[in-house]
Amino acid sequence: MGAVSAAVDCVVALFSLIMAVAAPLFDSQIVLPRRLYPAPLVDFHRWFIAEFDDYLVADPPPFFIGLVWLDLVFLWPVCVANLYGILARRRWSATTSLMAGVYMITYLCAILGEMLSSGKATPRLLQLYVPFAVFAVTAVSRGLCSCSAPLTVAMSLAPSAQKKMV
Repeated sequence: MGAVSAAVDCVVALFSLIMAVAAPLFDSQIVLPRRLYPAPLVDFHRWFIAEFDDYLVADPPPFFIGLVWLDLVFLWPVCVANLYGILARRRWSATTSLMAGVYMITYLCAILGEMLSSGKATPRLLQLYVPFAVFAVTAVSRGLCSCSAPLTVAMSLAPSAQKKMV
């Protein structure tokens, strides 16, 4: 079980690291003026749009702009805290994992709903979002399963130790 837990921690930490870097450098270009960014970042943004044919990033509809603002205001700080919490082995990182996972599932429902119903999404663009779905489910699982860990420790104590704890 320890290996599975370590693998889950790695997946969630990797996603948190990606979001901690991508949100302020990439996603924010959708809502902030491009002149605020160095040319290589703007070029990378343009390349991404062309390479994956991401019509939502190229010409963002109002709902997508709102989701990007939520990414910057909510998900980015949660992912930074989550990354710290996982690396420092803080118990509260289960909560931040759950928050990030539930947010990502909600975000993906809106994005994939738009992509699938509009018929504009290419198979390659849809495949780009698969790792985010995997992260979301993994993060929610980590958040829900980690909450029961303290009960396991308490149950494994000898009866005399349990009496002292009360």
